Amino acid sequence: MLERLYETDTVLAGKKVLVVDDDVRNIFALTSVLELQNMTVLSAENADGALQILRATPDIDCVLMDIMMPETDGYATIRAIRGIPERTSLPVIALTAKAMKGDREKCLQAGASDYIAKPINTEQLLSLLRVWLHR
Repeated sequence: MLERLYETDTVLAGKKVLVVDDDVRNIFALTSVLELQNMTVLSAENADGALQILRATPDIDCVLMDIMMPETDGYATIRAIRGIPERTSLPVIALTAKAMKGDREKCLQAGASDYIAKPINTEQLLSLLRVWLHR
């Protein structure tokens, strides 16, 4: 079972993920990786766009959330997501270039399910997604 969980992508195929990042290059890179796993990718460049998509699209399976965004940062956006009753258990993985001591805890305290530092290691990201989407 563990081998299947970590080595096959049947867990990821058909899943819908929302990528939230203010840098379109990051959105493009993540989308390219995720679409190779047969995932459907939606994207937003800010908190308002993310919340709008989450309210309009009930079948989103996971959110990849950039933390360092202008206006409303990822911490506040995650808290807003957790404030939506239907989204309290939605997996939200924080992505941040700020890989400093205490950042992981700060992300988890804001309501993130997990955390990964930029630059993103593709295999690590896919492994995290397999863990969170295996249900």
